[in-house]
Amino acid sequence: MKLPFVLASRFVAGETLESALPVVDELNAKGLHVALDLLGEHIHDRDKAVRARDAYIDLVNTMAERPAVDLRNRISIKLSMMGQMIDEAFCLDNLRRLLDIASSKDIFVRLDMEDSDLTQSTLDIFETVYPDYPNHVGPVLQAMLKRTDQDIDRMCELGASVRLCKGAYGEPASVAYQEMDVIRARFIDYMERLLEHTNNSGIATHDDQLIDATKAFAARHDISPETFEFQMLYGLRPETQEDLAAQGYNMMVYVPYGTEWFPYFYRRLRERKENVFFILRNLFRS
Repeated sequence: MKLPFVLASRFVAGETLESALPVVDELNAKGLHVALDLLGEHIHDRDKAVRARDAYIDLVNTMAERPAVDLRNRISIKLSMMGQMIDEAFCLDNLRRLLDIASSKDIFVRLDMEDSDLTQSTLDIFETVYPDYPNHVGPVLQAMLKRTDQDIDRMCELGASVRLCKGAYGEPASVAYQEMDVIRARFIDYMERLLEHTNNSGIATHDDQLIDATKAFAARHDISPETFEFQMLYGLRPETQEDLAAQGYNMMVYVPYGTEWFPYFYRRLRERKENVFFILRNLFRS
């Protein structure tokens, strides 16, 4: 039996692009940037991967037509939607076709990071295309992964725009830190490096401790709020999002949509027990 969409409607803007666009307009009207993401992952069929690529291209064209003056709207994609698990060369070709159009429309494309089995492949593909699209593509790095220390250094060397998050995937202790205090400490270290050495990186967190640490570090080092942004998920802490924008910070809201909403919704309830309490707690926070 198919579960009703109303279960996820707090966190997913709609099952179609048309139903998600009013959410984009509402957030933009509040001075919030938006990253739209068509939900889905782990495609193993070439025809489906091509359809996903074409859907992303349609999304780029649609976003380019939106009247979002002075707002950095962009899209967020999963490489596993475009054939990463079929053939990397095939995926790379699909990504280049997308980036050709995105760069011509001045739309930034964020490469989502999935589970750790795909981390190296995702970063390899990113580094392959980055020289040709330096202002229109960037990866996500997860503070919980032990390898991220070196990956942050590499992104700082490149000057790439990075989305830094704690990480929502369940990962073994062999590759990921398990204690939240350790993950927070790693996050702060990585945030400081990104703010010092990159532009337009995203500090993706709903954690007040990490938000305050970011604001304090930027203030101590005279780092302009224009050079980075905070990022949060649609449906979580909307008043805080508006407050940060009112304080002069760039505030981006990650807005997922699509019929494949259940894995996105369920992952946040299953893969890390902290996320269950986190979502329940944030339902009642501003």
